[in-house]
Parts: sequence; C-alpha cells; structure tokens
Amino acid sequence: MKAEVIKLDNKKAGSIELADEVFGLEPRVDLLHRAVRYQLAKRRAGTHKVKTRSEVSGTTRKPFKQKGTGRARQGSTRVPQFRGGGVAFGPVVRDHSHKLPKKVRKLALKTALSAKAADGKLVILDEAKLPERKTRALKDAAAKLGWNSVLVIDGPEVDENFAGAAANLPLFDVLPQQGANVYDILRRDVLVLTKAAVEHLEARLK
Repeated sequence: MKAEVIKLDNKKAGSIELADEVFGLEPRVDLLHRAVRYQLAKRRAGTHKVKTRSEVSGTTRKPFKQKGTGRARQGSTRVPQFRGGGVAFGPVVRDHSHKLPKKVRKLALKTALSAKAADGKLVILDEAKLPERKTRALKDAAAKLGWNSVLVIDGPEVDENFAGAAANLPLFDVLPQQGANVYDILRRDVLVLTKAAVEHLEARLK
C-alpha cells in the first residue's frame, strides 16, 4: 500500500510503499486487548502489602478465659475480627506480570499499526528533526497539522532537539523504533512514523 510522505511544515515529500504484511492486516481486538493487559500488568510494582495476624504487634496471651464470660471464645487479640488485628486474605508483595508468546506480541504490534493505517490515523513524516530545541516551533507545526494527541516514532536515534521540544507538550510522545509498543500506539489518536522508523519496523516485523 502506498502512503504520502510529508514534512513538518505540511509540504509533500513524495510517497512510500508500506508492506501489507505489517500495515495491511485485519483488525484483531482480542490481540490488542491481550497485548495491552500484558504491558499494564508488567508495569505494576506489586509492592502492596498488609500485615497478617502473625505479623501484627501484640501479646500472645489469651484475652479472657474460655468459659463463663458469656462472650464468644477468643484465642488472640491479633485475629482479623478485632480492631488492630491482622488482615485476612489481604494483598501481599507479588509479581503481577504474566507471559505472552513472542509471536502473539509481534502480531499484536502489526495489528496496532494496521488499525491506525485503516482508520486514516497513520502519518508518514520525512524526518523528525528541529534546528533548535524550541517547544513553540513544534507546537505551531503540530497545530497546523491538526495533531492534538500524537505519538511520533523515529529511527533508532531520536533527534535531541525534537524530543526536548516535545517533552513540554501534553499528549505528545516521542519514541525510538525499538520502543514501539501496542499500548502507546493505541493511547494516542495519531501515529506518526518517520521514513527511518518504517524501514526498521518493516525489517523487524516482516
């Protein structure tokens, strides 16, 4: 499939041929869902923790005698039913990540790229470079192009001036091609790929 290439000033810079096996797949919501869940689960710290009855500070003495008080029998004041006692079945420190086959992750990334292309939300940029690290210049260029929520994926090396200018803009993310992932692609409205990014992504995903 063919796509037009533009510059940051919205002028045409020719066209490029996009590989159908990377940018022309049928949308698969199930794959995208699995990939996003995999990424978000992997990001979780899992450091939430409550104290069980064995970890709560307190005496081990029986609070009152077994019989004759008219109250329910109790063996410890550190049990969950007492105020200040331990928590039953509370969260513990653990790893929330789960496995997802490499082939599924690869196919999900191709599906995400294809979904943006099918929606008309894929833009091919000649190069993502700025002569100066000026946020105003990039903000004006993005406004002319109609980019309100955008992810820009460049080649292996990201231009420092461009990345620095984008850092101050809300809903404007910049990634190298090796950092391309399903979650970041889906969370932004427009996906912008440089010619270098297209070349590397096709070599990686074909």
